[in-house]
Amino acid sequence: MPLSPNLRGALFMVVAMVGFTLNDAITKFSSESMNMAQVMLVRGAFASLFVGLLAWQRGALADPRTMLQPMVAMRVAGEAGATVSFLIALAHLPIANVSAVLQALPLAVTMGAALFFGEGVGWRRWLAIAVGFAGVLIIVRPGFEGFSVYSLLALTSVACCAVRDLATKRIPQAIPTMLVSTATALAMTVLGALLLSPMGGWTPMNGTATALLALAAVLVLIGYQFIIMAMRSGDISFIAPFRYTALLWSILLGLVIFGDIPDPPMIVGAAIIIGSGLYALYRERAVGRRQPAAESTGPDMAPDGI
Repeated sequence: MPLSPNLRGALFMVVAMVGFTLNDAITKFSSESMNMAQVMLVRGAFASLFVGLLAWQRGALADPRTMLQPMVAMRVAGEAGATVSFLIALAHLPIANVSAVLQALPLAVTMGAALFFGEGVGWRRWLAIAVGFAGVLIIVRPGFEGFSVYSLLALTSVACCAVRDLATKRIPQAIPTMLVSTATALAMTVLGALLLSPMGGWTPMNGTATALLALAAVLVLIGYQFIIMAMRSGDISFIAPFRYTALLWSILLGLVIFGDIPDPPMIVGAAIIIGSGLYALYRERAVGRRQPAAESTGPDMAPDGI
C-alpha cells in the first residue's frame, strides 16, 4: 500500500536526520585521532568535490561570481562560525548534549527574524522561545556542577546557525541553492586549512580514517537531499517535527559508540526545548503564516558545513 505524501515526507525527514547524526558520530570519532581543523579540511575537500559535481551537473555553476553576493558571504560566515564552534564542542561533549542544544535553532531563527526583520511574533511564541532557552540553560548548567565551557560553544553554534539561516532568507531566488552549498563547502575546506597549524598540525591518516571522513561527507549530502525531498512531499506542519528525531539518534549513537548515558538535566532540558519548538511551530500554522521556525527545516536550511 503506497504511503501518503505526509508519511513519505516524514520518512524522508527521519532518513535525513539519520544521515546528519551519523555524520556527527563519525566526526566525533575522528576527533580522537586528529584535530578538528584536519577533520574540517579532509571532510570539506570530499564535500566540495561531491557537492561541486552535483552543482555542475545541475548547471548551478554557470555564474560563479554570485558566490560574492553579500548575503551569500554572510551565510558562509555564519556557517564558518557554526561549524568551528560545533566541532570543538562535539569533540569534548556527549553527542546527545550538543544535539539537544542545537534543537533550539528554530526558536533562535524565529527570535532573530522578529528582532532584525520585523516579522510578527505573538506573545505565545515569545513565551515558547523563552521557555525553550530555559531548557538550553538546564542542559548547559552555568555555574553548577557538571558545567563545561564547551557547552557555550554549542550555544555559539546555534547563534551562528541563526545568522546563517536568516542570511539565507535574504539570498536572491535567482541564485541556485547548490551554488550556495558549493561556496559553503569550499569555504569550510579553506578554513580547515587555515586553522590546521594553530590547532596542532597534520596527523598522518590511514585508509580507514580517510574513508570515514569521505563517508561523513556523503552522509551530509544524503541528509541534504532527503531533507529537500521531505519538504517537497507533504505539509510542513506535519513533517517538520520529525527533525527532532535527530536527538533520539544522537542519544542512541552516543550510547552505542561512545558509552555516553544522558543525565537527567540533559533529558529534561531537551524535552523542554522540543516541546517549545513544537508549540512554536503549531502557533505559526495556527495564525496562518509560514514563519522561520518552519522554514528552518526547509531545503535552504540544510547544515552544509556541520
